[in-house]
Amino acid sequence: MTINVKNFLKDKPKLSKMGEFQELQPIEGLEISAISADLYGTGRDDLCLFYFKDGANYAAVYTNNSICSESITWNRQIRKKFIKALMVNTKNANTFTGTQGSEALQSLSKNLSKNLTLREAQKKGGTSQVIKPNEILFASTGVIGEKFPIQQIKNSTPHLVEKLRDKQNKFIWFKAASSIMTTDTRPKLAYEECRIWNKDIRLSAIAKGSGMISPNMATMLAFIFTDADIPSIFLKSLLKRAMTNTFNAITVDSDTSTNDMVAIFSSNKVKTGKIYNVLDPKLKDFEMALQRLLLNLAKQIVSDGEGAKKFITVKVTNARSQQMAKNIAFSIANSPLFKTAMAGEDPNWGRIIMAIGKSGEKISPDKIEIKFGELKVAEKGRISEEYNEEKLKEYMKWDDLSIEVNLKIGQGSFECYTCDLTNEYININADYRN
Repeated sequence: MTINVKNFLKDKPKLSKMGEFQELQPIEGLEISAISADLYGTGRDDLCLFYFKDGANYAAVYTNNSICSESITWNRQIRKKFIKALMVNTKNANTFTGTQGSEALQSLSKNLSKNLTLREAQKKGGTSQVIKPNEILFASTGVIGEKFPIQQIKNSTPHLVEKLRDKQNKFIWFKAASSIMTTDTRPKLAYEECRIWNKDIRLSAIAKGSGMISPNMATMLAFIFTDADIPSIFLKSLLKRAMTNTFNAITVDSDTSTNDMVAIFSSNKVKTGKIYNVLDPKLKDFEMALQRLLLNLAKQIVSDGEGAKKFITVKVTNARSQQMAKNIAFSIANSPLFKTAMAGEDPNWGRIIMAIGKSGEKISPDKIEIKFGELKVAEKGRISEEYNEEKLKEYMKWDDLSIEVNLKIGQGSFECYTCDLTNEYININADYRN
């Protein structure tokens, strides 16, 4: 998918509740470049580099899939809490590539560190700190099992480094977000501001994802950048907490990718004073901003689900626990029968009843209440007396649908987000490698 950045900015999408379009702001201490290594053979941007001249604290959460990308294996082996760069490629997942994939990253890390060190030396008149291979992270997305195109990427590295820019205007951000896309139809970006103590803090982020989306932490990548001075150990806690009701609350097709990665980087340019622990009151506003940012990106991913026409919120309330509510919500959201009914604009609430029952949770059928939007369809173990097929069919024409299941057996609740399942999903995935 090739995105014309200027045209996209001119005719930017209106995402309503599905995720808000926002113009990202520069993050001091960060430089970005995105170029084409011609991995697709079309000349589209497919390689991206984020560089922190003075380093950055970071934290990352990866897929729980037992088979994962060599890029994730590489990142997990890095014990440093302070890194210098992140390189991202599309078209090739570098998964199930054996020793070729892992050796490729060893070679690529040395090549990139050499080029970055040389660039800094040239800027400083011949002397600079050496950038080490183990100060570089990688992320990959694309086809699984194909040989990693190491030579094409290495040949493009000098140009990628040369193109680094610290002035992050809207075109640079969109260029970066476009360069990591696979089956996405549009770039995904989000921006938030907050305060830590008395300092203004920025958070700019990009993501990609459209199919193979059911994170367990599809093909999903998300990168958040902030200028706050927050230690890595606290970034990790904040990120994991924010994931629960954002990236871990979405599904397109119930498949958990081998390459999922969500990472946050702090350039430490805005000094906020000592932070004593993750519960420090100074971090409250930051944590809320991070939560909003991730939810925005998560909703953008769902709304751009492969072949999707409808954005669907599934909310389960008054369960015995949050985990029970989550299990039932995802049982509904992942049901092909439910998703195809939504695509066909058929208010077949029987498919919701089925999905509740197959969740394995112990419920009381005679207490369940189900609503489509504000329209009650079932209660007390049978069809609702308020049921109105005509109003329901009119509601099903909406692009943004809400399903609420009230179990009336406790106080636990969970809200997840999904999309419908259309013929286009099959077409996209049948032709994925062509």
